[in-house]
Amino acid sequence: MAGGLPHPILLVDEAAKSVGLYKLNDVFHAQVIDTNVIYAWFAMILLIILGMLATRKLAMVPTGFQNFFEVVVGGLESFVVENIGEKGRKVFPFLCGLFLFIITANLIGLVPGLDSPTNNVNTNAAMALTVFAYYNFWGIKMWGAGYIKHFMGPFWWLVPLMLPIEIISHLARPLSLTLRLFGNVRGEEIVLVLLFALAPVVGTFPMYFLFSLADCIQAFVFFMLAMIYLKGSLEHAH
Repeated sequence: MAGGLPHPILLVDEAAKSVGLYKLNDVFHAQVIDTNVIYAWFAMILLIILGMLATRKLAMVPTGFQNFFEVVVGGLESFVVENIGEKGRKVFPFLCGLFLFIITANLIGLVPGLDSPTNNVNTNAAMALTVFAYYNFWGIKMWGAGYIKHFMGPFWWLVPLMLPIEIISHLARPLSLTLRLFGNVRGEEIVLVLLFALAPVVGTFPMYFLFSLADCIQAFVFFMLAMIYLKGSLEHAH
């Protein structure tokens, strides 16, 4: 999608090649492990390390990483509970983990020598399908067979119209989540490469702040949409 653009040296790729995780399969002539998978692991390992640093010396008056994570996680939890209610605490670990992974995956793509796993459709599709399966799981768990009422509309005579519309709408959600995140992250990386080719420092440095903000917003949008879908599945059908 960015043919003709200069390809940077990716540090994690080189490290993966050196230990044999990133090589060509002699039978299928394909990579044993895709680049986006390697960088998804890298983002997860980075989050685990940060989590360990934040919880290494817990204190009543938080400082450093503990203070940062308490602000982020506490703020997200309050946001979820305010919008979903107390039932939101049951699904908050999933939503919080999703947000932290996406924002980390987005931001590492701005570091020279690293790449973002969210600039690949496969990573985003996996997360979108997981959200789709998760909120439908909670809908069925909460309401059983009555979950079908969420797709039928407020009046019985609207069922022939509302049922196909709702089914199509729900099936379109994973596609929407996937392409929105992919388009924004991939687009900003192409812009950065183009600007770097034209003006290596002057052209790229001012854009880092803008793209960092955009990455945070895209992570929050994905998180918020997943929360809205969960809220719909947890509420009574109207």
